[in-house]
Amino acid sequence: MHSAMYPGSFDPLTFGHLDIITRASDMFDEVIVGVLDNYRKIPLFSVEERVNILKEATKDMKNIKVEAFSGLIVDFARQKNCNIAIRGLRAISDYEYELQMAQTNRLLSKGSLDTIFLTTSLEYSYISSSGVKEIAYFNGDVSKCVPEFVAELIYEKYRQQKR
Repeated sequence: MHSAMYPGSFDPLTFGHLDIITRASDMFDEVIVGVLDNYRKIPLFSVEERVNILKEATKDMKNIKVEAFSGLIVDFARQKNCNIAIRGLRAISDYEYELQMAQTNRLLSKGSLDTIFLTTSLEYSYISSSGVKEIAYFNGDVSKCVPEFVAELIYEKYRQQKR
């Protein structure tokens, strides 16, 4: 069985993320979406909320598993017996960062973890989670960036924060 993992924060999940997940699901027998509990960031959604959002968004994709993790990608990959990481690229600036991370992960894994880069479809290349959060914070329209149920959750989260 050929499996791959797609690690990320997914805070919030965007159409760009879903594009990568969908395309990866066509390439591999199993794709494990690893939702990072990143101690360095203060997320809009808890790791549990992000896992539930991803499970809802991918419920019709039978070969997708969604799990939370913390720590190093190489350790998560080892736990899942996975040797391929999927990363999405929107622009050349993403590539520079992702290349460095891929090389570091390969070194830390002693050569057992390779990274495959998928370029985001052009229609989603402008979308970033941080941009979505900024637009939503000011009550802008994020409907072209995230699924409808995710947009509602984002707006509700900001309404609660502003009280």
